[in-house]
Amino acid sequence: MRDTWPLLQQIPFPPIRRGRLDTLQVNVGYRCNQSCVHCHVNAGPSRTEEMPGEVVDAVLAFLARKRVATLDITGGAPELNAHFRRLVTAAREMGLRVMDRCNLTILEVAGQEDLADFLAREQVEIVASMPCYLEDNVDRQRGKGVFDASIRGLQRLNALGYGRDETALVLNLVYNPQGPSLPPPQEALEADYKRVLGERYGIAFNRLYTLANMPIQRFGAILLSKGELDRYLDLLRHAHLDANLENVMCRNMISVDWRGYVYDCDFNQMLDLPFELDARGRVHLSDLIDAVIEGRPIRVAGHCYGCTAGQGSSCGGAFKQAAE
Repeated sequence: MRDTWPLLQQIPFPPIRRGRLDTLQVNVGYRCNQSCVHCHVNAGPSRTEEMPGEVVDAVLAFLARKRVATLDITGGAPELNAHFRRLVTAAREMGLRVMDRCNLTILEVAGQEDLADFLAREQVEIVASMPCYLEDNVDRQRGKGVFDASIRGLQRLNALGYGRDETALVLNLVYNPQGPSLPPPQEALEADYKRVLGERYGIAFNRLYTLANMPIQRFGAILLSKGELDRYLDLLRHAHLDANLENVMCRNMISVDWRGYVYDCDFNQMLDLPFELDARGRVHLSDLIDAVIEGRPIRVAGHCYGCTAGQGSSCGGAFKQAAE
């Protein structure tokens, strides 16, 4: 797989610094039951990287000490990690908001039959990948049969109370474009999703997040192979808005890989650009328990325009300020 980093590192990006840390995003492993075209993690069934128990313990110790408000758990399919449920339960006992970045089809994987009930019982906020409300588009991007399995997963979550205004069980969906283009306006697309999924399948959800595809890992390699990378990078750069710099997710979040090493964001993790602290080498999460990171510079390069182009893009979807 061809690497886009040699090109990305040559592209300047405005300097930004950290604000107050409120979210710890933890990638518990790259193993997944799917191999999606847009995946910036290059996750799949053949990946073996998985966060071990001692690193989960380090994550919990950091959360207890720092009193971070939100634990955002991602992968791969994070639920495949042997320590996923222990991590979730312990974080919820601390009173944290816990988010699970779920691909929906994992709910039907052998051994995960009770997963939906577990997530509901722990009141975990589900952020579910659903790149379109049309079957052909979803299966083209994520594999044949994925759309039908995703619909069944959403219906099961709805039956448990997820996505209903009267419950505390939050279900948000995530949209990614099919190719090298910017996402459409989030608010209008959310209305389309709710109308189509509601009318055809009786599905309800809370919010739709629109995310731009990052020109790294599997998606970046595909762009390179098709000769489309330069055009996509130009699109991102020309759509950049300085106002979005105040809202990028890396200002208030750090990303932790399966080994416990720290990065400014999930995308930097996939590019192997470690968090920088006092000229040290690779920084482990345990090294940050007593460190002050607010105000420190964030490592940036050409891929960062994926977060500041147009209405902006983050783990929480488009930026409200830009969308308005």
